[in-house]
Amino acid sequence: MRQRHNDPVIDEVREVRHRISARFDHDPSKLVAYYMELQEQYRDRLIKDDRRTAEAEPKTA
Repeated sequence: MRQRHNDPVIDEVREVRHRISARFDHDPSKLVAYYMELQEQYRDRLIKDDRRTAEAEPKTA
């Protein structure tokens, strides 16, 4: 097993994520729904990933 090094920033991120999860009773479906709502709410702040768009488009010969 890997030895875990203490990193205060990582520990803080984990703590916040745990508190958010607890708000939804650690239910993955509720948590995903919450994050999907946030994604929609802040859609104008998201950066479009052109790589994903290019992969989804059919290639022409």
